[in-house]
Amino acid sequence: MTINRIAAFLTALTLLLPATARTEPEGLNRIEHIVVIYLENRSFDSLFGVFPDADGLANAENAPLQVDDNGQPYKTLPAIRNGNKSFLPANLENRSFNIAPYAKLNETHPDLTHRFFIHQMQLNGGRNDRFAQLSSAGGLVMGYYDLSGTALWNYAKEFTLADNFFQAAFGGSFLNHQWLICACTPVFKDAPAELRQWKNDPATSRPINDPGVTEDGYAVNTIQPHFPPFDPAHSNNRLPVQYQATIGDRLSEKNISWAWYADGWDDAVAGRKTNDHFAYHHQPFVYYANYAPDSRARAEHLKDKNQLFADLKGNFPQVAFFKPSGKKDQHPGHSSILDADREVKEVVDAIQGSTAWPNTAIVITYDEYGGFWDHVAPPEGDRWGPGTRIPAIIVSPFAKKGYVDHTLYDTTSILKLIENRFGLAPLSGRDAKANGLEGAFEFDQ
Repeated sequence: MTINRIAAFLTALTLLLPATARTEPEGLNRIEHIVVIYLENRSFDSLFGVFPDADGLANAENAPLQVDDNGQPYKTLPAIRNGNKSFLPANLENRSFNIAPYAKLNETHPDLTHRFFIHQMQLNGGRNDRFAQLSSAGGLVMGYYDLSGTALWNYAKEFTLADNFFQAAFGGSFLNHQWLICACTPVFKDAPAELRQWKNDPATSRPINDPGVTEDGYAVNTIQPHFPPFDPAHSNNRLPVQYQATIGDRLSEKNISWAWYADGWDDAVAGRKTNDHFAYHHQPFVYYANYAPDSRARAEHLKDKNQLFADLKGNFPQVAFFKPSGKKDQHPGHSSILDADREVKEVVDAIQGSTAWPNTAIVITYDEYGGFWDHVAPPEGDRWGPGTRIPAIIVSPFAKKGYVDHTLYDTTSILKLIENRFGLAPLSGRDAKANGLEGAFEFDQ
C-alpha cells in the first residue's frame, strides 16, 4: 500500500470514529485569538460606578472624603486649577458627581494630573483621599459618567465585566504601556539630573512636576523612544534602547503570530502631521532593540489600524493589540467618551463579523486611571504598583454571559492569559503570580 493510500485510509478511519474519540481543544485551548483593545485614562468608578452588581459607587458611601493641604475634608470640591474656572460650579459637594451636566458624552473635558509619584501621594496609603488636592483638575477627579446605552456598557451587560482589575503600575500611560508588554519598568541609568529632580510650588509646597526617572535610574513618566518615530517637540533626553524581553519576543520564539495595530501608525512612521493626536509613547515596542527601524520584527508586527481590517479577512494573528489614536481613545482633553465608544464598536463589529470570532477572546481595558478617583484601595504590590482600579470587559463566545467577575486582576493578567494559552514563560515575577482572566470564561457552554 502506498504512503498516499495509507494516509487516505487513516483519514477515513478518523472520520468514522465517534466524536468522543477525536481530540478536540479544551479549556483555554479553544481560544485561537486573543485581542486587547487598550483605551485611555479612566478609573473604574468614573465609568462603571453605577453598573448593576459591580463594586461601584453604592459601596463608596463610607469612603474617606477628599482632604485639603492640612488633611481636613473639603467643605466643597476645589475648583479646577488649570485656568478653566467655569467648567465646574464652586459649590459641588465633597463626593462623587455626574459629569454629564458639565460635559456630555460627546464632549471633551479638561485633562487631569496622572503621574507616577503624585499618584502614590493621591492614594495616600489606600485612603484614596488626596486625588483632588494633588490634581490640576481639582474636583473633577470625583466625576463619573453613566454609560448606559453605550457600546461599552452593552458589552459589559452581555458578556463579562471585571470589577477588581487594577492598572499594573502607578502613574500614566508611558509606564503602563510598558507593563502591558514586558511587565517591567524601563531602565535609564545615565539619565540627566533634570529628569530626576522634583519641583514644588513655593507658595503651597505642592509638587508642580513629577520626575521622569527615579533616583536609581528607572523611567517612570513619559520619555520619548530612542528610535523613531518620536515626538519632535520632546525629543531631548530620549530613553536609551531597551533590551528586556517582551510578550512579542515570547510569542515569536514559539512561532505564534501577533501584531500591534495602532491608528495613525503609518502616518507617524512617514512623518506626516495629522490631527489625530498620535501618541508616540503609546507604541511601546519601538522602545526595544528588536523593533528598530528596518528590522524584520517591526515590519512583521507593528501595523496600522487599516491593516487590522485587512487581516481579519483571512490572516488575523493569534494575538493582537489595538491602540486607537488620541482623538478616539477616551483620553480627557482630546477625546470624548462617545468617540472612543464608536471606535471600539467598529473594531469589535469587524471581529464579530469575521471567521475568527467563534474562537476569539477580546479584552477591552484601559492603560491607567487618568487622575480619576476610585473608592477601592489597590492591593499590596511592589514599588511599581498596582495602581488604581480600571475597567476591563471580556467579550467572547466563551465569556460568561451577563457576569461581573470579582477576581483580583491587574494589567499583567492579560500577559498571564496569553502565557497560559500559548505555553509561554512569564516575563517577570508579577505576571508569574497574576490571575490570568480565566474567571471570565466558561468553556462548556
